[in-house]
Amino acid sequence: MSRYRGAVIKIIRRLGELPGLTRKTTTRTSRPGQHGTQARKPSEYAIRLEEKQKLRFNYGLTEKQLLQYVRTAKRIKGSTGEALLQLLEMRLDNIIFRLGMAPTIPAARQLVNHGHIKVNNTRVSIPSYQCKAGDMISIRQHPKSQSIVKNYLQFPGLANMPNHLQIDKDNLTGKINGIIERDWVALQLNELLIVEYYSRKG
Repeated sequence: MSRYRGAVIKIIRRLGELPGLTRKTTTRTSRPGQHGTQARKPSEYAIRLEEKQKLRFNYGLTEKQLLQYVRTAKRIKGSTGEALLQLLEMRLDNIIFRLGMAPTIPAARQLVNHGHIKVNNTRVSIPSYQCKAGDMISIRQHPKSQSIVKNYLQFPGLANMPNHLQIDKDNLTGKINGIIERDWVALQLNELLIVEYYSRKG
């Protein structure tokens, strides 16, 4: 299944607020579609599927990518759900977003794809690049690159920066000081249901 490129308002009406996907909001409380106003109790499978979709759309992943992250998280000692969130939060496109250098994860992905971002003074053009503690994030020394990020920094996507990140707005650099704590993940979801979803699928 490829990355979603459709109407984001439909997605947030169905799944709720997804800060990584879009800044757009909606006042409509019903779900999209002709049956959106009908109240019905969702099945356990539907609840697990919805939590999985929240994660996939927020971080801009394909189904294949998310499955691979789940498999990797299962090999990490400790809570699989928490490990999964930490892996996703340490993606380069998400780090750029959380530093405020881009208003959304798709915008951050575009910055990375176009070669505007450096990690430890080396240009990286892979949005899924897995960052680690101690990495330094900087912007290419080019007027266009610097201008885009300076403009984005005036209107960050999220008001609060996680405590494992720090930014120097004057020099357009960021540093990763550690691994994110669960409380700082901006997405409201139950990651255990996502692990269950994939466990039941085999």
